[in-house]
Amino acid sequence: MHNPEAPQTAQDFARNIAAVQDRIAAAAERAGRDASAVRLLPVSKTVPEERLRRAVEAGCRELGENKVQEATRKHHEMADLDVAWSIIGHLQTNKARDVAAYASEFQALDSLRVAEALDRRLQAAGRSLDVFVQVNTSAEEQKYGLAPEELPAFLTALPQYSSLRVRGLMTLAVFSADTERVRGCFSLLRTLRDQHFEAGELSMGMSGDFETAIEEGSTVVRVGQAIFGARATPDSQYWPGAAG
Repeated sequence: MHNPEAPQTAQDFARNIAAVQDRIAAAAERAGRDASAVRLLPVSKTVPEERLRRAVEAGCRELGENKVQEATRKHHEMADLDVAWSIIGHLQTNKARDVAAYASEFQALDSLRVAEALDRRLQAAGRSLDVFVQVNTSAEEQKYGLAPEELPAFLTALPQYSSLRVRGLMTLAVFSADTERVRGCFSLLRTLRDQHFEAGELSMGMSGDFETAIEEGSTVVRVGQAIFGARATPDSQYWPGAAG
């Protein structure tokens, strides 16, 4: 994994972002894909406001957060900036109001209770929201997400929540040095997408595995540490059984 020193200036962030974009382009080329088909979502969890402002100065206009409380605080602190907030972690229904108020997308939808809560809050706010359905492709008990066999019925039920725009599927691969095990998680998500969407996005790949994800068809990579530097906070606080 390429973990740069924690960047501080806009120039530091621009350099890290360019390095990640170069790696995205190389992975896309290996797979015979167009790099412009892969969206880089910088993941800003645990990064304080003053450093995030430098990242925005360097060109980050979209930021991903795992915890709604942290995202909401940063949304208010940085309200003077043009930033779209993507919620990419598990959502409890009592936090649906916050997500409905400001988020640009929600990437971890895995229950109809959350879909119903979000839809109700969005309808009241007169908004709609892009969502990704989270699938547990590694069959790890500690991970959130639908089991693959639960996906068809879940997708069939979602149209009743008319403010949710289902954009595609999201997954977290097994956290392993075994690239083929990781690749299997991504390949499964692509297969599920191909079965259930005519054209849906695939949000898969983080700092340690996004190149493999791109080779398997990812259209959104969620990259934190390769841009923002290594975190003091263990990833287990954010992703059960994973690293970002």
